[in-house]
Amino acid sequence: MYNILIVEDDINISKFIDVTLKMAGYATEKCFDGKTAFQRIMENDYDIVLLDIMLPQMDGFEIMEKIELKETAVIFLTAKGNVVDRVKGLRLGADDYIVKPFESIELIARVEAVLRRLGKDRRVFQYQDIEINISEHQVRKAGKTVDLTPKEFELLVLFIKNVDIALSREKLLSIIWGFSYEVETRTVDYHVQQLRKKLELKNKLKTITKIGYRLES
Repeated sequence: MYNILIVEDDINISKFIDVTLKMAGYATEKCFDGKTAFQRIMENDYDIVLLDIMLPQMDGFEIMEKIELKETAVIFLTAKGNVVDRVKGLRLGADDYIVKPFESIELIARVEAVLRRLGKDRRVFQYQDIEINISEHQVRKAGKTVDLTPKEFELLVLFIKNVDIALSREKLLSIIWGFSYEVETRTVDYHVQQLRKKLELKNKLKTITKIGYRLES
C-alpha cells in the first residue's frame, strides 16, 4: 500500500484529501505545519507528499529546498494559481502542482500520474471477487475471465478507483470518451448496464438520481 503524507493547515481541506485518498486505497498521515512536515519527511519514506505552500512555521518552498537530497515525490497544493509560483515549485523539484479548489477525481488522477512516472503505479486492482489487471487488460470474476469492450474496461477501472464516490454522466463522458467526443449520456447508461450484467454488479453499481452512478464498497 502506498503511503502519502498530507501537509495542509486547513483542517477541512486536510480531511477531504484524507478521506479521498483512503477511499482510493492509500495509507495516509496528516500534519498541519511546515516544521512537523519537514521532520516527518526526513524521518520516514513516503511515496508522495502532498504539500501546501502557505504553512505556519515553514512554508512549502522552504521544505522543498531542505529536502532536495531526499528522494520523495512532491505534489504542491496551493490556492496560488499564478505562473511564477508554479514555475518556482517545479524548479525546486516538485513532481506536480494542483491549484485549490480541486475535485477528488482530479487529486486521484494526479497522484496516479506521479506514481506512474516513478514506476510505482498499481497494475492490479481488486474489488470483491473481481480482479482487474491493467497490464494484461484483463478482468476476472471469481477466477473466470470476463470479456469487456475497451470502453467497458476503462469505465470499470474508473469506478474501481473511485469506490463510494458519485460520478456524473458528464464527468464519465469527459474522462472515458473525451471532451470533444460528441456522444449522448445514454451511451454511459448502456455501458453501465453492460457492466452490471457481465459482472453481476446490479446491487453495487448504483444509479444516483439526476447525477450519475456510484460503485459502492
